[in-house]
Amino acid sequence: MFPFQRLFGDEMQNPIRFTETYRCFSVSMMHIERDDLEKGGKIILPQSALDQLTRLNVQYPMLFKLTNKKDNVDRQTHCGVLEFIADEGHMHVPHWMMKNLYLEEGETCQIENVSLPIATFAKFQPQSLEFLDLTNPKAVLEHRHFACLTAGDVIAIYYNDKVYELCVLETKPGNAVSIIECDMNVDFASPVGYQEHQRKEETREESTDDLPESEILDPGFCAFQGQGHRIDGKEKNTQAAPQKTTANGRQRGIPNYNHDVYNLHFSRDKRRNKEETSQDAADTRDFKAFQGEGQSLRQKIK
Repeated sequence: MFPFQRLFGDEMQNPIRFTETYRCFSVSMMHIERDDLEKGGKIILPQSALDQLTRLNVQYPMLFKLTNKKDNVDRQTHCGVLEFIADEGHMHVPHWMMKNLYLEEGETCQIENVSLPIATFAKFQPQSLEFLDLTNPKAVLEHRHFACLTAGDVIAIYYNDKVYELCVLETKPGNAVSIIECDMNVDFASPVGYQEHQRKEETREESTDDLPESEILDPGFCAFQGQGHRIDGKEKNTQAAPQKTTANGRQRGIPNYNHDVYNLHFSRDKRRNKEETSQDAADTRDFKAFQGEGQSLRQKIK
């Protein structure tokens, strides 16, 4: 038998990688206006890149690693490809991706095809407090404009005509993962600039019937005890009704200006004595419904 494996075996086991160096430009530098290209993590490559990739044994969907090879800069990220319509020797990437790579317009960037594991977990940190206004934060990530995630990147997501920047803190099972058709668990860290309220711990003994000092009856003050005046100048022979107090001598209707919003206080009055309870029961027994006499409009003829 002819040893075909000797000819093609090494190539099948170790496929040739696609590696090129292009000049990197933002999406706004394209000859056509495409607003949707900024809303995701996919790039535009030239037609020659597609010709080379079709001849190689590449895995689909196509995923790439971008690397900035400048001196003292070793930045890399991962992305997918959207179309092959860029000019020869050029590639167009979203602006947020150029910021992660520390690239300026027209600088060179190395690109190579890679194979990434399927994502199972990702943790993000919002870069602004506006992210807290979203009722369903996970809905922001449910779109197909991204193909992969890289730990350490700050991605930009467009949602409801706003741009939310999220830092990728962690990805599993690797530092770079594919998120195409995957079931991924998502977690969010506290946004940048968010500070939890420091509660003051105070130890004080309170009973269920005790109220703050501001609610205890002050014998020198009585609310709504002024006297009314008539327009004709005559004195009004009315007196303000005495203010009702609880059985414990506490006055109702005065706000507690020292109220602590982080403590719940339930005030309960003592139960009424037996005499008041028995008097109410007697009044209830003496009452009989529908015991009045009816009246007629027609007068009886005597």
